[in-house]
Amino acid sequence: MANFILSAFSDECGEASLSGQIAACKANGITHMELRGFGKALNINTLSASQAKEMKRELDDSGMLVGSIGSGYGKINIKDDFASHFEAFKRTVEVANILAAPYIRLFSFYFEADDDYALQRGRVLEQVQTMADYAHANGVLACHENEKGIYGDTADRCLDLLRNCSHLRGVFDPANFVQCGEDTLRAFELLEPYTEYLHMKDALFADSSVVPVGKGDGNVKAILSAAAKRTGDVMLTLEPHLQVFDGLQNLETGGETRRAMPKGAYESHAASFKAASDALHALLVEICA
Repeated sequence: MANFILSAFSDECGEASLSGQIAACKANGITHMELRGFGKALNINTLSASQAKEMKRELDDSGMLVGSIGSGYGKINIKDDFASHFEAFKRTVEVANILAAPYIRLFSFYFEADDDYALQRGRVLEQVQTMADYAHANGVLACHENEKGIYGDTADRCLDLLRNCSHLRGVFDPANFVQCGEDTLRAFELLEPYTEYLHMKDALFADSSVVPVGKGDGNVKAILSAAAKRTGDVMLTLEPHLQVFDGLQNLETGGETRRAMPKGAYESHAASFKAASDALHALLVEICA
């Protein structure tokens, strides 16, 4: 049976500081972090080597591990300048090594509305391969995430990428597939041999809204049950993406505040982070019982 390792996009707890993110993860039973953002002024794509070294010391002192680098590389238009994008990618691979992160997440480029995916396929494969090769040569595994609006937003195009790009593995995100109208069970069956780890996010077909895992149409319980049959470690990265009602602090306390909150909203990022974490822990208890 798989040994599930719990990670999280720690910035979704609402804390900008690394220490705040570490504390939130520990409070919610999460041992690893997928690093992405540190407030409005800093993110993992712009983090310098010296800043990464400072973070590594803090991580080591706390006993927290970095599961992956939640980069945004490949989230540009396929016709945008790739050379400068790739130079930035190289710097973030250096950061990944400093932070002892085994994985770096990437994407497969956005398209304009009138673009033909088939005509741009060769360019997509070439640029994804370039990033995957560089990461591999520097001891980091590139992992492609399915994301709405990019080349790899459907299961079939993800399979095309993963079959044809060496040194590339997949990050499986059920909610993103739901938002693309995909059957997540079929998608996981196709992509499971190429899937390195999973993002824990769920969504509804009706309006694409994100909900705690197990509460949506992503078949997360069935997918986790299938993943549990693996041997060895399987990382699950919590990505809450739940609605936070930012206007809460401007309202009166008590019943009036609650009535004003939109359905499914949470009063703070800390609350939404905990709700997402609690849902995942509960699902794992069911699966592993």
